[in-house]
Amino acid sequence: MRETTPNVLIVCQSIHHGNTMKIAKVISEKLNASIKKPSEVKVSDINKYDLIGFGSGIYNQKHHVSIFKLIKNIEMQNKKKAFIFSTASINYKKMHKDLREELISKGFVIIDEFMCKGFMNHSFIKYFFGGLNKKRPNEKDLSKAKEFALKIKEGM
Repeated sequence: MRETTPNVLIVCQSIHHGNTMKIAKVISEKLNASIKKPSEVKVSDINKYDLIGFGSGIYNQKHHVSIFKLIKNIEMQNKKKAFIFSTASINYKKMHKDLREELISKGFVIIDEFMCKGFMNHSFIKYFFGGLNKKRPNEKDLSKAKEFALKIKEGM
């Protein structure tokens, strides 16, 4: 009997510096996953995937609004596996709370979560400090993202 390869999708919205896309690419390499922006995902195609990752930078303490708009249009799932990831100027697990709750309310099972710092240079931060978390995500962050993806792969 031949083992089938799980079909994995990563939904990623990475806007300002591409921080979150760097993480998405590392994870996708290890999981052999496709990466799409929320606007590129057809909700009718969600059932084709065995596992879906949802990630973006953190804006006002939660994931990008486009992720939530997509999830709102997804039909109820029957314990489909999902994972969450993000980059942010400051990492607090509570920043995943809204997305986690939204996914669970749609019938997803969250198997794991990943977050790391990302470069941010918005508003006064840019002028007074030149930005926060310069050169992040760095090699150490990308290595942790690889470990995260391998852990998921082992559990599939």
